[in-house]
Amino acid sequence: MLSDKSRPVIEATLPLVGSRIGAITPKFYQRLFAEHPELLDGVFSRSNQRSGNQQQALAGSIAAFATHLVNNPGTLPETVLSRIAHRHASLGITEPQYQVVYEHLFAAIADDLAEVITPEIAEAWTEVYWLMADALIKLEKALYAGQANDKMWMPWRVAAKTPAGAGSMTFTLEPADATPVTPALPGQYISVKVVLPDGLRQVRQYSLSGETGTSRSFTTKIDDGGEVSPVLHRSVQVGDILEISNPYGEITLKDGDGPVVLASAGIGCTPTASILRSLAEAGSDRQVLVLHAESTLDNWALRSQMTDDVERLDGAELQLWLEQPEAGAKPGFMSLREVDLPADASLYLCGPLPFMKNIRNEAISAGIPATRIHYEVFGPDIWLAS
Repeated sequence: MLSDKSRPVIEATLPLVGSRIGAITPKFYQRLFAEHPELLDGVFSRSNQRSGNQQQALAGSIAAFATHLVNNPGTLPETVLSRIAHRHASLGITEPQYQVVYEHLFAAIADDLAEVITPEIAEAWTEVYWLMADALIKLEKALYAGQANDKMWMPWRVAAKTPAGAGSMTFTLEPADATPVTPALPGQYISVKVVLPDGLRQVRQYSLSGETGTSRSFTTKIDDGGEVSPVLHRSVQVGDILEISNPYGEITLKDGDGPVVLASAGIGCTPTASILRSLAEAGSDRQVLVLHAESTLDNWALRSQMTDDVERLDGAELQLWLEQPEAGAKPGFMSLREVDLPADASLYLCGPLPFMKNIRNEAISAGIPATRIHYEVFGPDIWLAS
């Protein structure tokens, strides 16, 4: 809870700090990596630093947290914090690193706002930072404690590489040592650490796309301009060892018997395919509506798996949109205005950010409460900053 002393200060300075935070965060990262270059080796994404996505995500999360404290005294933005905590845990973020971040972030704030910042303002924003940091530390400790092991990275062997649509590949892994395996939930992801040609280690999160439990398989679409996916597709071979994390992610299938809507676009079908597979494996009698949008039929990465699972479920229906339409598919882009949504449905959503924003807005307009709309973001969550 934000103190009575700090609340008016934050309320008064939030517009200024909010307007400058997008300029402050790049300065923060410059300071951070100048002092701790090791954080770019296996923790922070070099690509996201170059694109500015990481800076944008950090700025958005700080602004959203401070705004929530001002507008909702006595509460914390649990959904935002949970998403960040799962992402941090998948990277192995530890409590001491929050002090390192604090030092360099507030040095960047002091530098950018040197003409206006006062000890009172600095104290109030320090309180905001540590409220957020302490909440995340608590959540992350609980996530670590819930795993079947106390390791961050474990060796898993590539058992199979299977083409999955044009430009996509499914990697099936098996344990390479005796480390206890945490059962994964449908919709969760793992972090995968890859050594790049220049020797730098980089980490990416990939949704588990097939059976979950103690199995591990993920599907990735190659990005020719990226750093990690080309190495996975072209250099990693069957029999090679990959370092992966325990499973994380809070966007998982909720218990219940109500209707489920799975909406995805492109490679965003990976978490929804995992949820669909779990429903099929369980012989669920829930009403399931699978919605997918793709550029072409050949590009649909998990087409066979998803269509087979829809066929296995008596209460499942598939609707497909293609930019280059073929028989049996709707032309163009997905729109919920064309869909008869089940009453009391829960919506699980994954795909490019503009797609998810549009579908979420349409779902709310159609009467689905925001609390029953669950979305997964690949990479930094820049939704908060946009």
